[in-house]
Amino acid sequence: MAEPVRRRNPALHAVLFALTLLSTFFAGGAYSAASTWGEAVRNGLMHMGALMAILACHEAGHYVMARRNRVDVSLPYFIPFPVSLFGTLGAVIVMRGRIRSRDALMEIGAAGPLAGVAVALPVLLAGLRLSPVEPMQAGGMMEGQSLLYMFLKRVAVGPIPAGHDVVLHPLAWAGWIGLLVTMVNLIPVGQLDGGHIAYALWGKSHARISRLAHAGLVLLGLCTAGRGAWDYLHAASPRADAWMYVLPGSNWLVMGALLLVFGAVSKRGLSHPPTDDEVLSPRHRAIGWTCVLLFALVFMPVPLRPIL
Repeated sequence: MAEPVRRRNPALHAVLFALTLLSTFFAGGAYSAASTWGEAVRNGLMHMGALMAILACHEAGHYVMARRNRVDVSLPYFIPFPVSLFGTLGAVIVMRGRIRSRDALMEIGAAGPLAGVAVALPVLLAGLRLSPVEPMQAGGMMEGQSLLYMFLKRVAVGPIPAGHDVVLHPLAWAGWIGLLVTMVNLIPVGQLDGGHIAYALWGKSHARISRLAHAGLVLLGLCTAGRGAWDYLHAASPRADAWMYVLPGSNWLVMGALLLVFGAVSKRGLSHPPTDDEVLSPRHRAIGWTCVLLFALVFMPVPLRPIL
């Protein structure tokens, strides 16, 4: 029997969506370092349109599959974040009903990342073709390098000389953020999309996988921050403030802390609610392993770091 569908008030969702449109527009215009107001507006619109399309498709994937499986689910809550390079912290939907079968859990968990990345990839490839290759400048920011991203750069612009890199066009920046969103959501911890997929694939082993994955993120953050601190302390003449050396590791430390907070709010920690049906069909198992492969391809050991 389906869970009863609760009444919805779409006004809050609409307001958050509109605010996120504005914040991604301003972030895109500011990031591009345009020389004129007209260019800044064009860049802001391109960034806004591309990034919001990626996020909307990601959330639509979850929403459609949840309704298809008769799970009561909220509309997406988009999260504006204007004081950032991205303009948003993404979006979330709230599952109000239980997901009773592992097949349904796989469909709902995997649909978002697969739908989002299906839009992000052509956006990123088109943007990379518009992105010039220039010498890297100290004081700038270097985006994370995943296997898939490095492959797409090679396809789009060819070999890149040492000391150079692409300066991302607003479309390429939105596409790269789409890969970042996909990576974060596919982390197999708690009730992230990757946590849903891990539970659907491995059942009760999810708890151990979730704890190990969380510990791995924290360890990666500590090692990266520690390496940055070592470089700062042993540099003959440090080229930046100390915080810039430890910033790359802090990305994962903040993520690890947020996962603990979300787990505490949900009162489930890093675990996952059980399903009634413990059977996963071969087709859905193949979808799960596709997501595992996708996570490996988009994983960025250092999501964002300053160029020192």
